[in-house]
Amino acid sequence: MHIPDGFLDAKTWGACWVLGGAALTYGVLKTKETLQEHQIPLMGAVAAFIFAAQMVNFPIARGTSGHLLGAVLAATVLGPWATCVTMAIVIALQAFVFLDGGITTLGANILNMGVIAPLTGYWTYQAISRLWTTRLGDLAATFIGSWVSVILAAAACAIELALSGMSPLGAVFPAMVKWHTLIGIGEGAITTIVVACLSQARQGLACKTNICEV
Repeated sequence: MHIPDGFLDAKTWGACWVLGGAALTYGVLKTKETLQEHQIPLMGAVAAFIFAAQMVNFPIARGTSGHLLGAVLAATVLGPWATCVTMAIVIALQAFVFLDGGITTLGANILNMGVIAPLTGYWTYQAISRLWTTRLGDLAATFIGSWVSVILAAAACAIELALSGMSPLGAVFPAMVKWHTLIGIGEGAITTIVVACLSQARQGLACKTNICEV
C-alpha cells in the first residue's frame, strides 16, 4: 500500500498532500491539547513497534503477502489523533530511510495509512464497543475496526491510482479491496491478540481517557 514515486500524477499527489497535511495539522493540535507528559514515551514506543512490525510480512494466498498496518492498535493505546501523528512519522521514516514509498507520494501514503486508517478504524471500534459493552464486544470491535481500517485505506489508494490514470477504477478498486479484505483479517487477528495481551497485562492501558475523545 506504500505508493512509490511515479504512480500518481501531480494533481492527485498534490491534493493528497493538502488533505493529509490539513488532517495532520489538526492532529498535532489535538495531540498537544490532550497528550499528557507521561504519555510521550508511550507514543515513541508505539511508533517503534509499528515501524518494526510493518517490516514483517505474513503470507496471504497465491504468493501475496501483507504486513501489519497497526493503525487501530496504536489508536486504542494513544487515541486517534495522536495515532495520526505517530503513523505519519513512521511512514515518513520509511520513505526517507528505507525508500518504502515515494517522496512525492508521501502525502498520499500518510493520508491513506496515517489518517484514513486510524480514524475510520478507531471510529468503527468506538461505535461497536459502545453498542456491545462486554469484554467480548471490545475484542470484536477491535477486530472489525482493524479490518475496516485496512480495507478503507486500500480503497483510497485504489481511487488515487485510478484518478492518476494508472489503471481503470473498475479494475484496480476490486483488486485492491479483494486482497486487502484478506490482509485485513490478519490485521484484525494480530491487533486483537496484542490488545488482549496488553489489556490483560495492564488493565486500562487501552485508551479510555479524554485523549480518545474526538
